[in-house]
Amino acid sequence: MAPRYRLVLTLALVVLVLDQVTKLWVASSLPLWASKTVIPGFFNLVHVLNKGAAFGFLSDLDASWRPYFFLGVTALAVVLILHLLRTVPREDTVLFTALGLILGGALGNLIDRIRLGEVVDFLDFYIGQYHWPAFNVADIAISIGSVLLLVSVYRTRRYGLVSKDDN
Repeated sequence: MAPRYRLVLTLALVVLVLDQVTKLWVASSLPLWASKTVIPGFFNLVHVLNKGAAFGFLSDLDASWRPYFFLGVTALAVVLILHLLRTVPREDTVLFTALGLILGGALGNLIDRIRLGEVVDFLDFYIGQYHWPAFNVADIAISIGSVLLLVSVYRTRRYGLVSKDDN
């Protein structure tokens, strides 16, 4: 197996396992909609269900087609990641790290959507009464992966790190 596939699949598996283990731990430790203060005035563990995407994005979509929409978006992301793995001609570690994180996060949240119809979120950061939307390990991986993807694209365009001759 090519190193790029090993990197992407290993990262995706690590993210997927961490995501699912932490969600199962939260679900078994906290009743649904409960909150436990960890750092007063800054961080709580919560047990909430999110109908939307990362950080509650699109949670107000019509419930009748929301599952199909998110399934389609996840399927599209997986197909795009597999396509990039096959077609990117160079070993761009930043790109492949990004793809592994995004793939693992997308699959982690997809499992919740299939299993529960919603995604378990549990990390609640806030200052005073201002809360960031609750999120989970999959959301963190998708966010970091997205930033790394932008870094990779920037580096490629700016420094010409990928060319058709680099097979």
